[in-house]
Amino acid sequence: MYNLFYFSNKKGKIPMTTIDATDRKILKLLQEDARMGIKAIAANLNMTKTPIYERIKRLEAAGVITKYVALADRKKLSPSMVIFLSGALEVTAFEQIQEFYDAVEKIPEVMECYLMGGENDFLLKVIVKDLDAYNTFYSQKIATLPRVGRMRSSFVLNEVKHSTVLPFFE
Repeated sequence: MYNLFYFSNKKGKIPMTTIDATDRKILKLLQEDARMGIKAIAANLNMTKTPIYERIKRLEAAGVITKYVALADRKKLSPSMVIFLSGALEVTAFEQIQEFYDAVEKIPEVMECYLMGGENDFLLKVIVKDLDAYNTFYSQKIATLPRVGRMRSSFVLNEVKHSTVLPFFE
């Protein structure tokens, strides 16, 4: 069992929820298919529906399960390409990084944004229609972002693996 989530009170940090092997199995099943019903999960785990329902509600209340989504196959929707854009920020104080984050949040083509350690300060996962769209995106949206210095683009040629199921570490 792992105490993963804490809240603070006058006595210090207190465990909010405990994730055990059954919770991990439920989470794995829901990550693979969020539409899987409680009855199917219970059957898969050889349990009754009530404890499964209670566990899912507890995981939702604790913020472990944050939302349920439908994952769309971008290749079936329209032609598109994935680009990873990395770069450096020109900042003199850590708080200035927030300006960049606030601007990136508003750009729909940016699917993911990460603060990095090492050579690059940020990594963006971007989806655009084609190279012309990327040129426009880069020059009108990315190059105008606050505090952006050097940037480098890497174009995805083939997506070898894409998973949304988080691994569990023991």
